Amino acid sequence: MTNLMVDARPAVHVSAALRARLSARIQSERPEIGAELADRIVSGTAVFLAVSAANPVQRMTPSALIDVGWHAWVLHTRDYAEFCATLGRFVHHVPTDEARPATEGRAEVTRTADLIKSAGYPVDAELWAVAGADCSQCHAGCSDSP
Repeated sequence: MTNLMVDARPAVHVSAALRARLSARIQSERPEIGAELADRIVSGTAVFLAVSAANPVQRMTPSALIDVGWHAWVLHTRDYAEFCATLGRFVHHVPTDEARPATEGRAEVTRTADLIKSAGYPVDAELWAVAGADCSQCHAGCSDSP
């Protein structure tokens, strides 16, 4: 499988031990996700969180696969808090309670991927695909907390 990325600054660092814990959590909760994809999800989620932290007034919405990674991460509360501390801001996970049209969610995901690209980070096209980009676990979608 091709990992499509833009030429950009390096991805955000995640320690090997944390990467292994998060990848294992993702694979245990989503058996259809293999080890290679789980690892890419961890990387993509780290970048999403870094850009979210750097843009505190900008609402950012993860793709369905990035949301899988974010959910895995917030279950490891100490690791998540420590990682957010390295980013300079705690990135709150805020589920959207009201129903929204799928097109609105897809537009928000596309806008978020564009923000990540404009920040100079790599964007894995498969992780940010928006064809069926409804949130995987929060029903109507999730965002950070601007």
